[in-house]
Amino acid sequence: MSLSIGTSSGFVVVSPTLDPAESGTLIADNWAIVTHDTSPITATIITEMGWWCSSATEEANYEVGLYAADGVVVPGEAGTILYSSVTNAKGTTSGWKKVTGLSWSISPSTSYWLGIQCDSTVTATLIDAVGSGASGYDSRSGQSTLPNPFSGGTIDPDGMVAIYAVWSVGLANLKTYNTNAKTNIKTINTNVIANVKTLNTNA
Repeated sequence: MSLSIGTSSGFVVVSPTLDPAESGTLIADNWAIVTHDTSPITATIITEMGWWCSSATEEANYEVGLYAADGVVVPGEAGTILYSSVTNAKGTTSGWKKVTGLSWSISPSTSYWLGIQCDSTVTATLIDAVGSGASGYDSRSGQSTLPNPFSGGTIDPDGMVAIYAVWSVGLANLKTYNTNAKTNIKTINTNVIANVKTLNTNA
């Protein structure tokens, strides 16, 4: 498996489980890192965020967060932090690290930056990254928490990092869908009854 938007980076439908197995990595501990993606056309909520820790290192806290694409150093870069979860145990093994139970409202078809920050470890904590195939990542060193605003400005314009967010249509969209479905069913039933009456009359 390699990193790809919609599977192991950016907005995804289900949590990734396989090792991205990329040869490229970034140092994650004592850094804040963001990767860019556009939310799907029906997305209204983020329920989970995670990242691939490619090295077994000492225990440390990590944070995940969602940034608006309103930065001022480079137009469209990560700027204001919209949501964050700041207390999460990394553990001491490699693998996918994830924060579940989120309920972060987002807009469909909108540019966002998905971010992580990991506290310092004696052994370098690494995250998989690749320099092409997506719409950019950015990073800042010496960060003990997710910065706000991010204000990086050293964007890799077409790379990506192994940071993902699971999205959902959300309750509001489901209510709309159910309402529309009920309306359509009522219309169908009315038309069927009308047709049956017409048939009976003609018979």
